[in-house]
Amino acid sequence: MLCLKFLSSRALAQTTFLAVKGQQHCNRLRPCGANEVNGFALCGPGGNDIIDDDHSPGEHRTHDAAALAMFFGLLAVEGIRHIAPMHISKPNRGSRHERNPLVGGPEQHVEFDPRIHERARKAAAEHCRGFTVAEMTGIEEVGALASGFKGKAAEAQRLARQRQIDKSELVILHGRHSSRARDGAIGRPHLSTAQIKDRAGPARACTRSYHARVRIITVNVNGVRSAATKGLFEWLQTQHADVICLQETKAQEQQLADPCFRPLHHHCSYFDARRPGYAGTALYARRAPNKIVRGFGIDEFDGEGRYLEARFGSLSVVSLYLPSGSAGPERQASKFRCLKAFMPYLNALRRKRRQYILCGDWNIAHKQIDLRNWRSNQKNSGFLPEERAWMDELFGASRYVDAFRLVNQEPDQYTWWSNRGEAWKNNVGWRIDYQVVSASLAKSVRAASIYKERRFSDHAPLIVDYDL
Repeated sequence: MLCLKFLSSRALAQTTFLAVKGQQHCNRLRPCGANEVNGFALCGPGGNDIIDDDHSPGEHRTHDAAALAMFFGLLAVEGIRHIAPMHISKPNRGSRHERNPLVGGPEQHVEFDPRIHERARKAAAEHCRGFTVAEMTGIEEVGALASGFKGKAAEAQRLARQRQIDKSELVILHGRHSSRARDGAIGRPHLSTAQIKDRAGPARACTRSYHARVRIITVNVNGVRSAATKGLFEWLQTQHADVICLQETKAQEQQLADPCFRPLHHHCSYFDARRPGYAGTALYARRAPNKIVRGFGIDEFDGEGRYLEARFGSLSVVSLYLPSGSAGPERQASKFRCLKAFMPYLNALRRKRRQYILCGDWNIAHKQIDLRNWRSNQKNSGFLPEERAWMDELFGASRYVDAFRLVNQEPDQYTWWSNRGEAWKNNVGWRIDYQVVSASLAKSVRAASIYKERRFSDHAPLIVDYDL
């Protein structure tokens, strides 16, 4: 059974074949089938044929047992052009020939018991028949050089000891690591189970989905040029985020000529307010979006640059800046109009065949845990009963999810502090910045944190990691 298990590894079989042939590089690997058992026996070490002495020279042919013996002999392979002698059966009494085809020469032959041969041939054919390797986009096949096989096997054993590899799974080792997925996705390579099964056909396929770890950062910069002078962009370079969402940029794009506003290796999009020095959003992404959407269809708020959407395949990431009503009754009335218009839009998004991550400054603290002095703020904008009821609907009937609270239920977690008094020092703050996700993404949230070691504006960056 050990030998038969080795038969299921196309990497081992291919490496053995290369050791026999003396080649230096692997060709493209193919699914292992029973017919290849015969094919591998056609060549001995250095390209020598395995001779069938039971027939005349013109009728020489290869026995199936010789092919099977060749696979069994792979246990003796120690490296390219180095083959350790190993007998797979007792020497024939009265014969001086070796019985291992991996060691045999042109004048040697392989003898076998027909009953053993038939059982072994059927077992090998049955084991290989349903075994197909899925060729997967974005994942390198087993190492190109046969000499590197020993290291690959050791790596597989190490992963298995860590219980990261299930015995029922097909293990494909990465020849090199790709930092981004293909087909418009963001993050590291990802293949769903359905994709793998589709590429593998009706035979056995991988049962594990390959996920992409994606980091998204959102922060209200309260003036992107001001935040730049405080070191925001230097800090962002250390975070290796896949998507960065900024709100309240307070600048026109033509005013952002400094290269820092076009971070290296990022595709940058801006949505400016018509009014100079006011509102505005931005979005930076390592992967080029398939499409950029500016605005959600209401001119009053689209003119303030409050909604910027980037589409990556079936995933949308939005940089969102909802109005604040703290400046007075007029601005509060505008905020209520925005909330009234935006909820139907969110419900329409939910019905689309897309997944959404809406990042930004929502300017509402949802629950008492989300601000320090909740009792004294119940009549202030940002914690009004009507605003909190709107958030209840967002996370209730509309079925969106607060990504941060999925993984962090601790109190005193805030993203905004007043510049008055010692609110920052005493952590007298509000949690009004969110990453709100489609319900289908709830299980993808892995970690969430608020960065407070340095202060780039009156808001702190919110960082969320996803497995998408």
